[in-house]
Amino acid sequence: MNTCFRCWAEINLEAMRSNLGTIRSFVPAGVRIIAIVKADAYGHGLLEIARELDRDVDLFGVASLAEARAVRSTGAQAPVLILGPALPEERQAIVDEAFIPTVSNLQEATGYAKFVPSGGRIPVHFVIDTGMGRIGSSEEEAEQVLSAVEAMPRLRIAAFSSHFPVADEDEAYTVRQLERFRTIASRSHLEEQPAAILNSAGVMRLGSDAKSGDLARVGLSVYGISPLNEFQAKFRPAMTLKTRVVLVRVLGSGRSISYGRTFVTPSRMKVATLCAGYGDGFDRHLSGQEADVLIKGRRCRLLGRVTMDQIMVDVTHLDSVEPGDEVVLIGRQGDQEILASELATKAGTIAWEIFTGITKRVVRVYEGTRVGVSACWRVGES
Repeated sequence: MNTCFRCWAEINLEAMRSNLGTIRSFVPAGVRIIAIVKADAYGHGLLEIARELDRDVDLFGVASLAEARAVRSTGAQAPVLILGPALPEERQAIVDEAFIPTVSNLQEATGYAKFVPSGGRIPVHFVIDTGMGRIGSSEEEAEQVLSAVEAMPRLRIAAFSSHFPVADEDEAYTVRQLERFRTIASRSHLEEQPAAILNSAGVMRLGSDAKSGDLARVGLSVYGISPLNEFQAKFRPAMTLKTRVVLVRVLGSGRSISYGRTFVTPSRMKVATLCAGYGDGFDRHLSGQEADVLIKGRRCRLLGRVTMDQIMVDVTHLDSVEPGDEVVLIGRQGDQEILASELATKAGTIAWEIFTGITKRVVRVYEGTRVGVSACWRVGES
């Protein structure tokens, strides 16, 4: 570890491969895995993750043409699925560069078909809206639209898909949603077509109902955080977010700490200043929420508000703390562990946002690389 790093994220690639194995254990053999690497692979670094997991997954899932091109630039060979609608002016490039688009309606389908060369045919994922309300043909219109899309000689429906909005919150609704999805597939004679509806929580709760050839669209669990707490022990968090102590001071009683003076020392305290803040992705909403960091394997409480570049923590209970000491913001140190999901709960958000909020000035350091690339780089480097 280069000791000049002020805030960095160590990414364990073997943990991610282990998580993929765990995901596969929830589904029958032959179910294909779409690794979601949008939003810079949930803050873990899209370029490196695409390089390293190319042999371990069946497809990559991204949000945009730009992200699809980034995956392709790494030399990854797995097909790339663009999960959301493209802008009309992006459709020709998606066809020309052989990415897989999603189609919600006839207008989109026609828009792609006109760019396919005569005699050619491209795969598309046809989306049915069964409860997310974001993209897809409505359940009432799906059969009619699907029939029209199937009649287009230049398009091939490679999978029919939908999205679970509450698989991690409402199992009963999710079961009914899956039943509705299958009913539409049956009426449309799609029972033998691959289905793409399972997300991470869906895999854990309903994965055994999938069939060979189906696709599981997994994101958070690949990175080692389960959206269902009861399954967390089966996964290995891939990221450890670290910073360093830069200053240690003893403050007397009645001293205010940080903006707004929301914390005033009740007695003599030893306080460490750390060189990370919301400018690095340590959420400002953790202020005043009893959030901890790990120093010397022990929890140390955040004091006052998170600032852009620094946070202060109580180290009164530690015998020895020095500038340069390593601090864990997310991850394990000794017998203690702080999960992204713990910080999310305290910040009033979700683990997805905690990860994607980690900024570009945080150095990513990779452990377990196997394709011969640099193991240390900043976001945006290739």
